[in-house]
Amino acid sequence: MSSSGTQSYDVTAQSTAPPAAVWALLLDARSWPSWSGVGSLEVGASQGLSADGRDGVGAIRAFRTGKTVTKERITALDPERRFSYEGVDVPVMVDYQAAVELRETPGGGTRIRWHGTYRVGRGKALFFRWYLGRFMRAMATGLAEHAGGPARRP
Repeated sequence: MSSSGTQSYDVTAQSTAPPAAVWALLLDARSWPSWSGVGSLEVGASQGLSADGRDGVGAIRAFRTGKTVTKERITALDPERRFSYEGVDVPVMVDYQAAVELRETPGGGTRIRWHGTYRVGRGKALFFRWYLGRFMRAMATGLAEHAGGPARRP
C-alpha cells in the first residue's frame, strides 16, 4: 500500500469517576462494547484475554464494528495512568499506535486523553482524519460517561 504520511488524533473527555474506575473499563475488553463504538468483542479471534477482566501486556483483543474486525495488542500498562496499544491487524491502517492517559482532576474525577498515530493509503487521509477524530471522541466520551455518570466538557 502506498501511504501518505503519519496521521494522528488526540481527544479528551472528563469523567466524574476516579481513575481506578476508568482504568478497570480499559483493562476489561468485554466491557468495551457497552461504552465504546465497537459492536462486539470477538473472543475466538482474541488471544490472552484475562478471565477476571484485567487484560495484561501482550493480550490481543479483536473487536468487531459492523463487518470489520480489528486486532489490537496491549503494549504497556502504567496502572491508572497510561494504557498503550498497537494495531496488529487493522484494515486500511498501518503503524497504528495509541494510548489512553488518565489524570485525576481536583475533586476526584478523571481527565481522559486518548491519542494515536497511524498511516493510511493515499486518498484516504482526509476521510480518516475526520472519521477517526469523531469515532475516538465518542470512545473517550463513552468511557467517561460509563465510568461515572455524565461526562463534563474539559
